[in-house]
Amino acid sequence: MSERVIIGAVDVNASRQSVWEAWTTEEGITSFFAPACKINIRVNGAYELYFNPSAPEGERGGEGVRILALQPPEMISFTWNAPPHLPEARGQNTSVILRLEAISENRTRVHLHHSGWGSGGEWDEAYNYFTLAWNNVVLPRLSKRFTQGPVDWSQK
Repeated sequence: MSERVIIGAVDVNASRQSVWEAWTTEEGITSFFAPACKINIRVNGAYELYFNPSAPEGERGGEGVRILALQPPEMISFTWNAPPHLPEARGQNTSVILRLEAISENRTRVHLHHSGWGSGGEWDEAYNYFTLAWNNVVLPRLSKRFTQGPVDWSQK
């Protein structure tokens, strides 16, 4: 049996340090990923992204997500959970590793590796959901953040 993994990559027109800050600061996260967050950049620190900040606690998004490892400005790893509409899968965590590769002074390749998937039922739904979310929404938004500016969450 082979391990299911979501793999993604995007080239970003920004320095590795700028891309690192986009992934590791509240200002950065809210510029492309989620309208609100709670981040404490340290191992086991909070990496909670709130996709629906006005929802009741437990339904906002990434509550309980924690940082697993850091190697500034090259790598961050964190737990991840499924959306609230998938409660069986949400009760468990997967893990994400982001690696930032400097292509040039002002260009960075972001490599995403999301693993730890179960199989069947909500696990399959969550896997399919995040395959699309990472590659069709999050990584493209990161790139656009540096070419077109931050996401205007009031328009979403």
